[in-house]
Amino acid sequence: MGDSDLAQLYLDLDAQNQSKQGVVIDVRNNNGGYVNGRVIDVFARRNYLLMTPRDGATEPSRQALGQRALGLPTVLVTNESTLSDGEDFTEGYRTLGLGKVVGTPTAGWIIFTGSQRLIDGSAVRVPGQRIDDTRGQNMELHPRPVDVEVSRPLGETETDEDAQLKQAVSTLLGELK
Repeated sequence: MGDSDLAQLYLDLDAQNQSKQGVVIDVRNNNGGYVNGRVIDVFARRNYLLMTPRDGATEPSRQALGQRALGLPTVLVTNESTLSDGEDFTEGYRTLGLGKVVGTPTAGWIIFTGSQRLIDGSAVRVPGQRIDDTRGQNMELHPRPVDVEVSRPLGETETDEDAQLKQAVSTLLGELK
């Protein structure tokens, strides 16, 4: 959830996903950052016009004008190892009603920290701000819930199976009907 990750999202949206009917967003094992608001903005933007240039293909106006917008149905996958900015993203996704959240509740490890340098040259992270949801609940120690709870069976990560991703795809396909 940093600047390089946001740049990669923009590339992925442009190159891989505009021709799709929907997209699964996977924030599992996300240990944080600071760009959740900019990422949410990409998924929250809705197209309302189409533009067709002379001798060109029709495309949504936001994309034609260079704005980053997906404009497609999405499903979010999260898990108990999603924390900090990944939890902010999950909260924003649910609060804005962007789609279903699949997986397991997040870690509940969210507080805005900053780095403080110590006299020996090392650094320590120091909490600087509390993060509350729109209801006023402190998000620290309060995992973000899911709409469709799916746990991965013990040992599944050592196989080619992924029950959470499979359920997310199934949920998205159900939304597309």
